[in-house]
Amino acid sequence: MITIAIPGFGELALDYLIADYNGTLACDGRLLAGVSQKLRRLSKKLTIHVLTADTFGTCATELARLPVQVAVMPPRNQDRAKAAHIKKLGARRCVCIGNGRNDVAMLRGCGLGIAVINDEGASAAACAAADIVARDILSALDLLAYPQRLVATLRA
Repeated sequence: MITIAIPGFGELALDYLIADYNGTLACDGRLLAGVSQKLRRLSKKLTIHVLTADTFGTCATELARLPVQVAVMPPRNQDRAKAAHIKKLGARRCVCIGNGRNDVAMLRGCGLGIAVINDEGASAAACAAADIVARDILSALDLLAYPQRLVATLRA
């Protein structure tokens, strides 16, 4: 669990990290360099779920040795499926990271939403729905490893 009080934003009590796969943790179906080490470290504090359309069919192989739970989303209404997944866990207890239009509902509905801009870019809607926009996934994951950074960014 990660707990932190952010003046003007509120108290965060996060139990789950929910991440999109392609465009967020991976590019062209391959896990980005450095992500596996950061996920292993964060798994000591947060239960990690990866939600994916698995466009390239590589997610299970790429994440096989990591302490994550993978859920493949249906081809239609992925935004609703992702939102339903976090609601089932307790949305306010989730930090969600994504980059696409299908991530908007989960970014908007969770306790802390982080949009990332990797090589694939990020949809304007995802950036608008997020509480924070990070330059890449490694920076986003470091916000959770060093939560005082959240205070610096989110305080009113």
